[in-house]
Amino acid sequence: MTAPVDAVRESHWDRSVKALIAGTFLSTAGHLAGVTALGKLVFDLTGRELDLGLIGLAEFLPVLLLVLLAGSVADRVDRRLICGVGALVSAAVAAALAAYAGTSPSAVLPIFALVVVTGIAAAFVSPASRALPADILAPEDLPWLVARHSATWQLALIVGPVLGGTLYAVDPSAPFVAMTVLYLLSALAYPIIRIRPRNSPAEAEMAAVIDEEGDEPTRAGLHHALEGLRFIRRRPILLGAISLDLFAVLFGGAVALLPAITEDRLGVGAVGLGWLRAAGGIGAGAVTLVLTQTPVVRRIGRTLLTAVAVFGVATIALGVTTSYWVAFAAMLVLSGADAISVFIRATLVPLVVPQEMRGRVLAVENVFIGGSNELGAFESGVAGQILGPAGAVVLGGAATVAIAGTWAFAFPALRDIDRFPGSAQPVERDVIILDELGP
Repeated sequence: MTAPVDAVRESHWDRSVKALIAGTFLSTAGHLAGVTALGKLVFDLTGRELDLGLIGLAEFLPVLLLVLLAGSVADRVDRRLICGVGALVSAAVAAALAAYAGTSPSAVLPIFALVVVTGIAAAFVSPASRALPADILAPEDLPWLVARHSATWQLALIVGPVLGGTLYAVDPSAPFVAMTVLYLLSALAYPIIRIRPRNSPAEAEMAAVIDEEGDEPTRAGLHHALEGLRFIRRRPILLGAISLDLFAVLFGGAVALLPAITEDRLGVGAVGLGWLRAAGGIGAGAVTLVLTQTPVVRRIGRTLLTAVAVFGVATIALGVTTSYWVAFAAMLVLSGADAISVFIRATLVPLVVPQEMRGRVLAVENVFIGGSNELGAFESGVAGQILGPAGAVVLGGAATVAIAGTWAFAFPALRDIDRFPGSAQPVERDVIILDELGP
C-alpha cells in the first residue's frame, strides 16, 4: 500500500464518470436483488443444492458459447449501446420472473429458461461494460476510477441482497419487480457517457507493440474474434492473473450455497440470507474505500496471490462454522480479500490491452472470471449435493489456497510484477512492462 492518490484527480468527476457509476450501481443492485431471491425461490421449491448449482450453469453456458461473438461485437459496436440494450433485456427477464413468482409456481424449468436469457445478455454486456472505465479516462488515471467503480459495485453488493431478501420475505415476486425498475433506470445512464479519444503516450506505445506483432484490429471474421484469446495466451501476466481467478472462484464459489447453509446450518430465513450476502458487500466495500485513498501500486503480483489465499482461508471458516456471526465475519474477510484481487485485475488488464482489442480480450476474460462465478456455483451445487454444503465449501476453500501457492511458482512473471503500466510512471517504464508481457 502506498500514499494517497493525488487529490487533483477528484476533478475527474465529470458526467461520464457519474453516469458510469450510476449505471453500475443500478444494474448491479438489481442483479443481486434478483439473484438473492432467485436462489431462495429455487431452494424453497426443490430443497436441493444441485438446483442452486444449475442456476449458475444456466448463466454460464451462454457466456461460454458466445465468447468469441460477444468480444468481437464489443470492439465493433458502441459499448454504451450494448450496455443499454442489455439492461433492457434484463429488465424484461426480471418482469417475467416477477409474473411467474406471483403464480405460486411449483416448477423450476421456466426459471432456468429465463436465467439462460440473462446469461445471453450478460455475455455481451460484460466485456463492453468492463472496457468502459478505460475508455473514459487516461491510463494514468484508471486506478483512480477503478477504485471508485469497485466501491460502487461493492455498495450494490450490500444494497441488492438486503433488498432482495427483505422483499422476498414480504412477497416472492417483489424483489423481481425491484430488479425490473433498477435495470430500467440503469439503461438511461449509458447514453450520457462520452468516450475519450486515445491520445496518451502510453496508449500509443501499446498500440505500436500490438501493430508490430501483427494483431491488426481490422481483420474480419473468426480471426478477428480469436485475437483476444491469442493476445492473452502470449502474455504470461495476463494468462496467470485471469486463470488464477478462474480456478479460485471455480473452487471457492461458496456464495451459491448460502441459501442451503443459512437454512440447514445457521437456522435463518430469507432476511438472514440477504444480510449474509450483504456481508460480502460490506467487507469488500470497506476494503475498496481504503483503496480509493491508498490504492495498491507496488508489489501488485504478490499482493494478488496473497489476497486469493486469504479468500480461501475465509471460505474454509465459512464452511466449518454453525454460528451465524462467525459466518458473517468469514464473509466480511473473504469479500475484502476478493476486493483487493478485483482491484488489481480490473486495473492491470485494461492497461496492457489496446483500446481497439479490449472487447475481445475482456470477453475471453469474462469466461475465465465472470463465467467462473456461475461455473463455480454449478461446481458448488454438485459438490454440495454429494458432500453436503459444509463439506463442499471447506473443500473449495482448501483448493483455493493450494491454487494461490501453485500459481506463485507457475507464473513468476505475475508473482514478481511490481507496478501497473502507465500508472504514475514514465512511458519508458510502460515499454519495459510491455516487453515483459510479450511472447
